[in-house]
Amino acid sequence: MELSFLAGSALAIPTLVAGNTTLLRHSNVCPGSALAIEDAFKNAGFPEDVFTTIITDHETVTKLIESKEVAGVSLTGSTEAGRHVGETATKNFKKFVLELGGSDPYIILEDADVKEAAKVGAGARLINSGQSCIAAKRFIAVRSAAEEFLSEFVSEFEKKKTGDPLNPKTDVGPLVNREAVKSLDEQVKDAVSRGAHVRVGGKQREGRGAFYEPTVLDNVDLGMKVMEEEVFGPVAPVYIVKDEAEAVQIANDSEFGLGASLWTSDFDRAKRLAQEIQSGLVFVNALTKSDPRMPFGGVKKSGIGRELSKYGLKEFVNIKSVCIYGIEDNVAKASNVE
Repeated sequence: MELSFLAGSALAIPTLVAGNTTLLRHSNVCPGSALAIEDAFKNAGFPEDVFTTIITDHETVTKLIESKEVAGVSLTGSTEAGRHVGETATKNFKKFVLELGGSDPYIILEDADVKEAAKVGAGARLINSGQSCIAAKRFIAVRSAAEEFLSEFVSEFEKKKTGDPLNPKTDVGPLVNREAVKSLDEQVKDAVSRGAHVRVGGKQREGRGAFYEPTVLDNVDLGMKVMEEEVFGPVAPVYIVKDEAEAVQIANDSEFGLGASLWTSDFDRAKRLAQEIQSGLVFVNALTKSDPRMPFGGVKKSGIGRELSKYGLKEFVNIKSVCIYGIEDNVAKASNVE
C-alpha cells in the first residue's frame, strides 16, 4: 500500500478503498475534531495505522509532503494554503487535490418558488454558522422576484436563534474565534460605508463568545468585500439583476467556482443555465451539498481535482497498461472444459 497524506477528511473513504493508508492533519484550531475522526475509524474496525491523525506545525507538514513515504496530498483550506501545498507537491512530483474557498452564487429567477428559495437559502447561508466552503454566499435575484425574496429571506433570518451550539434549539452558533468575527465585521462595515443597507443583524453579539448576528444586506454592489471575497460567517448580501443573463454574468464574476444554486421551475432552462455557470457543482432548487455518489470539487481558485464518487477514488491511483504476448491462456481454456 502507498501512503497518501490526507489534509481533508472527505477524501478518506475513496483513498482507503483504493488501497492507500492516510494521515489526517486538521487545522490546529480544531485538533479535537481530528482526533474524533481517527477514533471513528478505529471504532469501525479499521486496522491500526490505516488512518492516523497527526497534530503538528506547518513546517513539519511541508517536510511530510516532501518525504518519500507520502505519495499524494489532499488539502481542504484557503487559496494561499492551496498554492503552497500545490507548489510543494509539484516540486516533488506528487499528485494533489485542492478543495479551496468558495463564494457560491444563489440565483433566484422570476419563475422560482420564491418562498421556498428564501427558506432554503437561509439554511444554505447559515449552515455551520456560515463557515462552510459550499455555503451560499452571494444571493442574486431577478428584479421581478427580488422584493418578495428579500421580504421572505429577512423573515427567515429573523427566526434563527443564535446561541449555545450544544443546544438543539440553536440555529446559529459561534464563529471559530474572535479574529474571524473581526474579519467578518470589517466586511460588513465596508459594505455599509459604500451604501449597503442592513436589513437584519449587522453587528457582533454582545457578551461572551465569538458570535455575529445573522445578517442580510441589500443595495450591494460588486466592489464591496462581501461580493468580492469569501464571507465566512452568517452574512448574506443580496444583489438584484434585470434578467437571467445578468444573473449568470454576476454569478461568474468571481475568482471562485466551487458550487452554485439555481432556482427555476423550467427544466430545460435549468439544464441550459447549469452549463453556463462556472462552478464544479450546480444544484437546482436545492442548497449545494456534498454527496458521496457525486464528484466534489471546484474550478478557478476553488481548487483542482475531485473528491468522492469514482472520480475521487481515482485521484490517488496510478493507471498501468499491461500487454501479454506468447503465453496461452490456460486458465481460460480449463474453464471451458466440461
